[in-house]
Amino acid sequence: MTPPEFRHAAVSPPIVTPFDADGDVDTDALASHVSTLVDAGLDGMVPCGTTGEFASLTDAERRAVVEATVEAVGGDVPVIAGAADTTVSGVLDRLRAADAAGADAGLVTLPYYHGSTSPAGQRAFLEAVADDAPLPFLLYDIPMTVGEPIDTEVLAAVAERESIVGLKDTSGDLSAVDAAVDRTPDDFTVFQGVDALLYPSASLGVDGGIHALSQVIPEAFVALGEALRAGDEDRALTLHRRAITPLFERCADHGFAPATKVAAAHRGFVPHPRVRPPLTLPDESASEAIAADVDAALDAV
Repeated sequence: MTPPEFRHAAVSPPIVTPFDADGDVDTDALASHVSTLVDAGLDGMVPCGTTGEFASLTDAERRAVVEATVEAVGGDVPVIAGAADTTVSGVLDRLRAADAAGADAGLVTLPYYHGSTSPAGQRAFLEAVADDAPLPFLLYDIPMTVGEPIDTEVLAAVAERESIVGLKDTSGDLSAVDAAVDRTPDDFTVFQGVDALLYPSASLGVDGGIHALSQVIPEAFVALGEALRAGDEDRALTLHRRAITPLFERCADHGFAPATKVAAAHRGFVPHPRVRPPLTLPDESASEAIAADVDAALDAV
C-alpha cells in the first residue's frame, strides 16, 4: 500500500491555559506545560486558541499567556498566538500585542457574532487585517463557532497576500482541506485542525496539524509523523485508529477545553483542570473515562 503524502508532519498544540485556585492564570504551570511539550518533540505552540479559552481571558491575560509561552519555548519552536476578534481594529490590536510579546505569527478567525453578508465581506475583512498586520498570520477556519466557513474563492484570493501565510482548517470537511491545498500557493501552509482527521488529511498534502490532544499524548502524534515520513502505513494507521481517534471522540463529547484539561491533568502536565464559566468540567465518571482513554492511547503508541 502506498503511504499518504505528508509533506512536513508538523504538529503543534493549542495549549490550555491553566488557572490557579483563585481562578487566575497560572503562568508557572503554563511554562512547565510548554517546556514538557517542547521536550516531547512537538513542532510549535499555539497559545490563546479555542482550547486555551481565549474568549474567557482579558487582554492583559492574553498578553501574559503569550509572553510566558514565548519565554518557555526559548526560541526552540515557533509560537502562533490566537488573535481573534470581531473587528478589524480589534484583530490588529491583538496581533500587535502578540508581536510585542514575541510571537512568530498570529491566528485569525472570521468575525464572530455577526457574520459576513457575502464572500466579499469575508475578503474585505481579511484583507483589511492583512494591510496593517505587524506580523504574519494564519487563517483559522472554525465555522462551528464563527458561524460560517471561509469561502474557497476568498481563501484562494487572500492566500496571495504576503502576510497571510497559512490556514488551520477545523471545518471537519475533508473536501475543504483538499481545496485549500489545491487552491493555494505551494508555500502556503495548510494545517488540519481536527485531531481524528490528521491521518486522512495526509494523503491530501497537508503540512501537519494544530491539535488539542497533541498536548496530552504527544508521543502518539510524534510517532504518527515519523511513521508517515518513513512510509510505515501499518504503524500510522494503528496510531490513528487505536491512539488518537478514540480519545478524540471521547473528548468531543465533553468540550475540548475542559476535556483536554482533564486529560492533561491526568498525565501530570498541568496541576488542575480548572476552567472558567461558562465552561464546566466533565463529571467524575466522564473524567475517569477520559483518563482511561488516555492510558489506552499511550499503550497503543
